[in-house]
Amino acid sequence: MEPAVLGGKLASSLVAPLVRKLFVTGGPGAGLVDRPVRLTHLVAFRGERRTLGEKEVRRLAGRLVGDSLDSPGEPPFPRDEETAVADALTARLLALGDLDMDDVQAVRLGHRELAKRLQYRGDGAFGVLSADACYFLDSATEWACLHILEFFTRRSTFVARTLVEQTRGQAELIAKVDELITRTPRPDSRDTAFERRYLPYAAEQHNRITIYGIDLRDSPDRWPLEVAYLSLEATAIEERAVLPGEHTEPERTVRLSAEDALLTCDRVLLRGDAGSGKTTLVQWLAVTAARDGDRVPYVLPLRTLIRAGALPSPAAFLTAVGCPLTPPEGWAERVLTAGRGLVLVDGLDEIPAAERHRTRDWLLALIRAFPGNRWLLTSRPTAVRPDWLAAEGFRELALTPMRGADVTTFVRRWHAAADAPEYETQLLDALRTKRDLARLATNPLMCGLICALHRERRGYLPTGRKELYDAALTMLLARRDRERGMAAVELSEEAQLELLQRLAYALVLSGRTEMEVESAEGIVERALPSVASAAGQGDASTVLRALVLRSGLLRRPAEGVLDFVHRTFQDYLGARYAVEEGHLDVIAGHADDTQWEDVIRMAVAHARPGERAVLLRRLLAENTPRLTLLALACLEHATALDPAVRAEVEARAGALIPPGSKEDARALAEAGPLVLELLPGPEGLTDAEAHGVTVTASLLAEHEPGGALAVLRRFREHLSLDVRRQLAGTWDRFDAREYAAEVLDHLDQTDLFVVCRTPAQREAAASMAPWARLTLRGACRMADVIASAPDPGAVTSLQLVDNPQVTELGGLAAFPALRVLLVNCPSARKLEQLARLSLTDLVIGRAADLAGLSELTSLVHLSVADRLPGVRLTDALPAGALLQYLHLGADATLGTGLRGLAHWGTLRTLYLSPTTPLTAEDWAEVQRLPQLRGLLLHGSLFPDGIGPLPPLPGILELSLIGCKGDEDLSVLAPRLPDVRTVVLDSASDAPLDTERIAALFPDAEVTVD
Repeated sequence: MEPAVLGGKLASSLVAPLVRKLFVTGGPGAGLVDRPVRLTHLVAFRGERRTLGEKEVRRLAGRLVGDSLDSPGEPPFPRDEETAVADALTARLLALGDLDMDDVQAVRLGHRELAKRLQYRGDGAFGVLSADACYFLDSATEWACLHILEFFTRRSTFVARTLVEQTRGQAELIAKVDELITRTPRPDSRDTAFERRYLPYAAEQHNRITIYGIDLRDSPDRWPLEVAYLSLEATAIEERAVLPGEHTEPERTVRLSAEDALLTCDRVLLRGDAGSGKTTLVQWLAVTAARDGDRVPYVLPLRTLIRAGALPSPAAFLTAVGCPLTPPEGWAERVLTAGRGLVLVDGLDEIPAAERHRTRDWLLALIRAFPGNRWLLTSRPTAVRPDWLAAEGFRELALTPMRGADVTTFVRRWHAAADAPEYETQLLDALRTKRDLARLATNPLMCGLICALHRERRGYLPTGRKELYDAALTMLLARRDRERGMAAVELSEEAQLELLQRLAYALVLSGRTEMEVESAEGIVERALPSVASAAGQGDASTVLRALVLRSGLLRRPAEGVLDFVHRTFQDYLGARYAVEEGHLDVIAGHADDTQWEDVIRMAVAHARPGERAVLLRRLLAENTPRLTLLALACLEHATALDPAVRAEVEARAGALIPPGSKEDARALAEAGPLVLELLPGPEGLTDAEAHGVTVTASLLAEHEPGGALAVLRRFREHLSLDVRRQLAGTWDRFDAREYAAEVLDHLDQTDLFVVCRTPAQREAAASMAPWARLTLRGACRMADVIASAPDPGAVTSLQLVDNPQVTELGGLAAFPALRVLLVNCPSARKLEQLARLSLTDLVIGRAADLAGLSELTSLVHLSVADRLPGVRLTDALPAGALLQYLHLGADATLGTGLRGLAHWGTLRTLYLSPTTPLTAEDWAEVQRLPQLRGLLLHGSLFPDGIGPLPPLPGILELSLIGCKGDEDLSVLAPRLPDVRTVVLDSASDAPLDTERIAALFPDAEVTVD
């Protein structure tokens, strides 16, 4: 009988109470104690917790069996087996107390399995039951077990205990799974572990720059990339559709930082001349990618890969470049498939031309197989045609030459990396003043060579720069390729030099810097018979192509055109050929041409001693300052020279340098930028000579600002006021921020103003050391005025000149220490706002309204040019001020005259330059000033404006301003009997007749300002 059938014969009301009586009532919670709770602790008829005895259980079982027999229908088993069946059921129920499990385990076991456990433990010596009785007993046991399990699931502790068991089970399962993963890791976990090793290795491996071709004793050949890296610019020619009505060109040049090239395009072909920084950029991209962790870099130098024969698949990328780390199998493919790769293929030009198509096919196969990655390919400009990879979506960029600021940054970083800061400033000065040297330093390779040579010679470049050019040529023509591990070059160094110098001389003679390829091929073709090693390399076209590709000196700036990468190499090689061919007359004949200056100097370097003497005498024979100075500059390259010739050159040049006056300085500057490298420093110069040198350098700043700055910065600690004024006054001719940092920040500020005329200068002034005296010229807002001073509290003197934007002066309260103020602001008004400042000196050139001037009672010195309000001076000027100096100019006295002037009995100096004649009433006011000792008169008063001048016996100092030289001053002498000093100021460059004036004042000292 199935339990369901049995349930039809057996009321559930009998089973449920029975089950409840069999078990102890559970409390809340999970029942977690020191020991698990087993069924033996739950039943109510075992151990000390017995509440039901065997008698009670037997009675319940007997009732259950009896009710089954008495139920309607056919009895489930014979009635004579009632007692035996009841005993068996009792034994099974009592067996619950012997089961070693808890309620959760019992539920997990299920009612049938639980019934079998009870049957196994409860059946014993009850005799043999009939089949129906056994079937009933088993069914009754299963039915009871269903109610038992139902009872368990309703207990308050069951759910909590079930959760605990599940949690424990899950924890055990997780631990076993983790152990399984550890023993058999997934591929992605192995990849992550490997990348944790590879990325730091890649960053460290490529964080070093190597200069090939340098073997100098004290020069490092490797230094940290992160210290020495210089961000360079790249350019691209982009096409765009021209919109209707537009007149712009469809192509435009775009500039961007080279390291940002891959941010706007995933595929880039980067071209650059020899030494322009292509490989360094590749290393920088690899280092930054490895450190950022956003891309996995692969640096693939083609010169290394091609030696192995077959170009590598991704799996062999690391092995091909000698990486000692072994990646998990398939790692590189997984990286590239995920689009996380940065593939940097360096040096397309460094492999044979026959291999480049194979390289292209290899690269394109990788790109098509693994889209979504970033790809950079580097090459010299002429290695492949312009559209070589255009169809595959590659953007072409070209590295640009270093600018002046880039060179400065490179030199500073080089010396920091080489731990040689003591040589940095000297080299920067040399690069700024020596033009041919500066033209050579246009890429990292040449800058590195110059730095190395300079340090090797303990802070001095070679006395003849021929050594520098020789070292550069040797490095570019032979050693660099050899030391980079490339195959032997096709042309020897001497063969390359022979061909290059013929090309250079042809350009020098033509006065050009470019020539057509056909012309160059003709020159090479004529030279090949005499250059045996080159003749065996092919025809003129083949040899010229090899020169362009590998020499590093020639390039193709445009289709069908050749030039030298540096003009200085053209001049150097052209001069070498001219000397070898004995063309000294040709060289000397072009001395008047400034384009030949460097050629002449290099010719002196290449020439033999006797030839040098001939060239230098030819230069001196012209007897011009420029050629005399050119001869002096040539001495740098003349290692061996007739002493008499050297002495003559130095004597002739000594009369020109240093200049002893402004006039000498102007004449010296006419010789051109050549002068800059010949100007001395301040040591041993008089103040006048030092001033002359700074004037000369200032005048040449328009043509060579870098060289002029290098000269001027040597004088930045000079104490002469004239020198300091010259340095401060020439700021306009230089980059504002650079000049401020290099010169102005180092000047002694005593009696010196710094003048800002442009927004760039105001911005630079804000970052300088504070200046006490500040002049701002031109339109700017009051906020700009305040922002120009890094510390407004340090400003004591301020001049606002030609500024129409300032309308109210209340903002000047931001300068609490301000004592001297000049205002030339045609819109300024409300002068009473200045009363919050303790001004002692005020000059008003122009202002919209002078009504508030009377409230400035702290003034001691006052100058006014605009018309004063009122009819008397006491109506407009501050009556409570103890004025000692007063300047009334132009229109100031149009309405007031000098009426009321005597009110300021403290006046000691009076300056009069009115546009209207002075009257007897005006002079009467002057006579009533008891302490007046100085009188300044403008030349415009003579002869008609001076008026009826009365005797002024107290005047000791007389100044005549703006004199033209023809003024009749005879009226002054008898009226100023006590004058002891007369100062004349000329309105023009015409000299004044001081003797005539001195005769008028025989007891006075007459001087011209």
